[in-house]
Amino acid sequence: MEAVRRMTVPQLRGEMRHDEPMSRHVSWRAGGNAKNYYIPADLDDLSRLLASLPDNEDILWVGLGSNTLVREAGYDGTVIALQGVLNELQRLDDNCVYAGAGVTGAKLARFCAKEHLLGAEFFAGIPGLVGGALAMNAGAFGGETWRHVISVETIDRNGDRHKRNADEYQVGYRSVIGPADEWFTAATFRFETGDGSAASADIKQLLARRAESQPMGAASCGSVFTNPEHDHAARLIEASGLKGYRIGGAVVSEKHANFIINDNNASADDIESLITHIQRTVLEQQGVELHTEVRIVGEKA
Repeated sequence: MEAVRRMTVPQLRGEMRHDEPMSRHVSWRAGGNAKNYYIPADLDDLSRLLASLPDNEDILWVGLGSNTLVREAGYDGTVIALQGVLNELQRLDDNCVYAGAGVTGAKLARFCAKEHLLGAEFFAGIPGLVGGALAMNAGAFGGETWRHVISVETIDRNGDRHKRNADEYQVGYRSVIGPADEWFTAATFRFETGDGSAASADIKQLLARRAESQPMGAASCGSVFTNPEHDHAARLIEASGLKGYRIGGAVVSEKHANFIINDNNASADDIESLITHIQRTVLEQQGVELHTEVRIVGEKA
């Protein structure tokens, strides 16, 4: 990465850091530094930041960092961190819930159960924020984010805000296509009314299933690859004999083959090399091309 270019905008009220280690902010605990790392104070502050950035500035949005790998040479752009920001959450009429992009999936699930709304339980299994769930149509336990979206609020590169209906987006499995250079800041969801106690019990059961089947507590990004149609990435990886396969400090989980664990101070290069090896091996042995669910950003060393 080039020498850090300092960016100072006097009217900003959030926290700007320069040359920030992204290993502190992604769940893999690996990766290079970001040129700029900004925690906005609120939506108005975020608008001012975006309006101040050069038109060619690369922008990366990060929530809990559970779906991101920053390469060793770092990210030569501005990272916008939403954890703890844009976290408004409220019940609306017609069984709807308004949630800011900074609300965690688990918080949304529990809020809906408390409000006796059903259908949001699966959000408890998404290790990220609402903004990320909207961006990739995140899902868990058979549920998917955009099945419940009524409308969204976005912000563009100029800091201008928009409200859009769900039908303005093309949504598929882990795929959302909409207006270019806009990012989600909030969404309105609709659920069904029902027994909140039953929903809370379902959340507990789903989380127990997740703990049994996934390497909870280990440094990972969650699922690395999307599931091919009519199959599962984990099955293909295990069938290729790759459980426990290691490159440097990165290892394929013995518990769930679609997880890569930072087992011993893995570098981003270790992790990316293991991802590439898995893809090559599965293609050779199973005839299936795996595609990454995780975002890999930045420059190679």
